[in-house]
Amino acid sequence: MTPIKLVILDRDGTINEDSDDFIKSADEWKPLPGALEAIARLNHAGWHVVVVSNQSGLGRGLFEVSDLNAIHTKMHQMLAAVGGRIDAVFYCPHTPGDECSCRKPASGLFEQIADRYGLDLKNVPVVGDSARDVIAGVAVGCEPHLVLTGKGAVHKGSALPEIFPSNTLVHGNLPSFVDFFLSREEEQEQA
Repeated sequence: MTPIKLVILDRDGTINEDSDDFIKSADEWKPLPGALEAIARLNHAGWHVVVVSNQSGLGRGLFEVSDLNAIHTKMHQMLAAVGGRIDAVFYCPHTPGDECSCRKPASGLFEQIADRYGLDLKNVPVVGDSARDVIAGVAVGCEPHLVLTGKGAVHKGSALPEIFPSNTLVHGNLPSFVDFFLSREEEQEQA
């Protein structure tokens, strides 16, 4: 059996616009330009995509699980309209004060992915807009990719702070990551 080809994405600030006030409803969820098409390109190249997201707005009482489900339904429908899909969404509902093992930068959600898919996540790309996204992935062996959208925008034009893993690769946005990633994969297949 061929192992599954997997890419792990953060949600807010990577796939969709982020908000300091949280994304609390489907109406507030707006994809970043080209992000859904980029996911579809990964799918069409044979890659499965899963999302890993901190959703502390649940623990803070800002929205309900039904609201989160409506957000994800909108995301799935908009992706389907451009020929893409996300296989699964893993999320942490806890607040920072809960000290759980699943809130990024902890690696619990990534461990859940490894268990669900029966995979070693070594070298599986993780793409996010913050240090906590890539730190969580690196803890289980993922290859870290930062996008300069959402929270990552503060790093445009400057060196990354030392909190980032030294092997973090930087991309302007999710479509730029996909361009890089698929080009690299093609080169490796031809080598």
